[in-house]
Amino acid sequence: MSDATGLVQFLIGLSEIARGATSPSTLPVWQRELLCSSDRPHVTFTHPNKFQLACTKDDMIHSLFFTTIDISALRKIVPIHLQRCTTFEVLTACLCRCRAIALQPYPEEEMPIIWPVNALKMFNPPLPVGYYGNVLGFLAAICIARDLCNKPLGYALELVMKAKSDVTKLGYIGSVSNLMTLKVRLHFTAIRAYMVSDVTRAGFNAVDFGWGKAAYGGSGKCVVGVSHYIAYTNNKGESGIVVSMCLSSGVMDRFAKELNSMLAQGKNDEALLEHKLPTLSKL
Repeated sequence: MSDATGLVQFLIGLSEIARGATSPSTLPVWQRELLCSSDRPHVTFTHPNKFQLACTKDDMIHSLFFTTIDISALRKIVPIHLQRCTTFEVLTACLCRCRAIALQPYPEEEMPIIWPVNALKMFNPPLPVGYYGNVLGFLAAICIARDLCNKPLGYALELVMKAKSDVTKLGYIGSVSNLMTLKVRLHFTAIRAYMVSDVTRAGFNAVDFGWGKAAYGGSGKCVVGVSHYIAYTNNKGESGIVVSMCLSSGVMDRFAKELNSMLAQGKNDEALLEHKLPTLSKL
């Protein structure tokens, strides 16, 4: 019915009424027909859409906390021409590479990286203010395990940046809508797919029912094979991003070793960092 942006709109409207308003400051708009595909749907872009999120019965949910210092450290270990990448791009590249190394897949195995993109502001004419439907398009960066594991972080980063740039191209979102009309729905069926979902800027922290701003806003239940990026301030007052990660204990140990090695390299520290940066704990 809605994406994270639509959910935040509902929660803010509800909180306004809880604080005494007679109606939400932004009135909801239904109008689902605005996102209908064309009369003759035609897919004009390539949209990889057959992936499967794999897991085992031993997988456990862990949380990782990244500070701005951690993100800066990751930027330092990519080529200079890529260092102006966004936080999402470098963090996603880092996580998918560490995860691939930890899983120890077959060299020729596909390792898709998938993430939803909010297309609310990409329509021309724009969708009306107050529209709260699901306005997501899925992007995918495809690579094989050998390249992802053996090539430097910059390789994964360029894959993510290139895929992300596609969504800004004219007609991309319309092509997604046409694809879903022709194929009914997207199917995620490849073994090693990894999905990330960034809700750090969704606006959950703006919700106030009269008791103050929200202390937490994000996924209430972690989904296997999916990492959520959630804005968070720890008990030291440090602002950062909490990331959920679902892996078995042995795989998680390899993941943490590789991640800490990257962070240590970016901070010019020969010794591996302790697990507290980022924090590894059961969510």
